[in-house]
Amino acid sequence: MAAASEAEAVLPAAEVPADKNQLKTTEFFSAVFLLQYCKFSLLQSRDVHYIIESDFQKEMIIIIEILKVILLGIVEGITEWLPVSSTGHMILVDEFIKLNLSEAFMEMFLVVIQLGAILAVVVLYWNRIIPFTKQASGTYQFDKERIDMWVKILIACIPAAVIGLIFDDFINKYLYNYFVVAIALIVFGIAFIWIEDKNEGHKAKVTSIKEIGYKDAFMVGLFQLIAAVFPGTSRSGATILGGIWIGLSRVVATEFTFFLAIPVMFGASFLKLVKFGFNFTFYEFFILILGMAVSFIVSIIAIKFLLSYIKKNSFKVFGWYRIILGIIVLLYFLVLK
Repeated sequence: MAAASEAEAVLPAAEVPADKNQLKTTEFFSAVFLLQYCKFSLLQSRDVHYIIESDFQKEMIIIIEILKVILLGIVEGITEWLPVSSTGHMILVDEFIKLNLSEAFMEMFLVVIQLGAILAVVVLYWNRIIPFTKQASGTYQFDKERIDMWVKILIACIPAAVIGLIFDDFINKYLYNYFVVAIALIVFGIAFIWIEDKNEGHKAKVTSIKEIGYKDAFMVGLFQLIAAVFPGTSRSGATILGGIWIGLSRVVATEFTFFLAIPVMFGASFLKLVKFGFNFTFYEFFILILGMAVSFIVSIIAIKFLLSYIKKNSFKVFGWYRIILGIIVLLYFLVLK
């Protein structure tokens, strides 16, 4: 207590906020200072590849670029968890909203931005995914049920991991385009409607994560493989659809999909980062972190919404959305463009 009193006596009175309003004011000006610092650093960046005459023009261009990244983060945060294909939407949005960055960076960015969305799952489900529990004595002990869940998750990851490592370059070169995205949107939209109609009135065989068998996990992994190969399928959509088809309830299929995304997206992001190299410029690093932060915040909202929605509704609405969007995409690229 004496040490604390001495420390307070040394500090000037102005540095100790008198009330909550003063503390909020301090936080506000700290945030403003941080934003001004980031803006100044970006203004000095050589990565802004525009020939312009004034700092004002340069500043406005950077603000527009930041708004584009925020929009991409919002799209990622929503579509990563709703079964409508995040990669497909990101490819389509990127078609209309081009960031002034290299093609190599954008290829990496469109995948690694999903880490923000995955971190939302880690935060929301931390107490269910951490493989050990705290005992009354204060020590930690491995939880057999959670370890078993992670074994099933890893089994489900095998198909996509093997094919992804072998054919990643081929998939990026030949399948990441509007036509494949549009067809995948339509086909899996029809599949959602068909499977929901087929399962209407049927009681799910599996109603909790612990009831999922190893064979069930591998089957869900095969559906995830389809999404890994064909952009526009939707990783969450494919695994949820596969889960419902083999007898998982909507909630169990959805939550297992959330957990399955953790190793899959960490692995995919690591692969992209290694290929790109870790030699980011300040501007590239700022853009990547901003996109991830926005997708993290939006993902928390999207996950809570989806879990609440599917308790009372089917996935048919997402099926119809996919079909309509797929048709619009085909019409735009084949007729209007």
